Amino acid sequence: MSSTIDTTTSAKIQLREQIEYPNAGVLSKVLLKDNACQYTLFCLAANTEIAEHTSTYNATINVIEGKGILNFEGQEIALQPGVFIFMRAHAPHALKATENLAFLLTLSEKIVQSN
Repeated sequence: MSSTIDTTTSAKIQLREQIEYPNAGVLSKVLLKDNACQYTLFCLAANTEIAEHTSTYNATINVIEGKGILNFEGQEIALQPGVFIFMRAHAPHALKATENLAFLLTLSEKIVQSN
């Protein structure tokens, strides 16, 4: 399901109203996408696991509700409401929802810094 917004105008989304938990697995909704970023709401049913993977984009995770564990570059990080995580491009990560878990994932282009 997608609620993608036209990015030629500003928008307001009430994230809690967008949360829908599946009976099992993952439900993702792309909320907004433009040339620089993609904002996706992830809703995971309790005990759902996402195997280790990487992304070619920088990413942030903003936990909205629920609990889980993020294995991020070999460290376990507790996911709970209010947690914000930045992951650089190509960083290995995996996660498990220990209860229903909702978070906003933002993917952004890798920033190239010039000296």
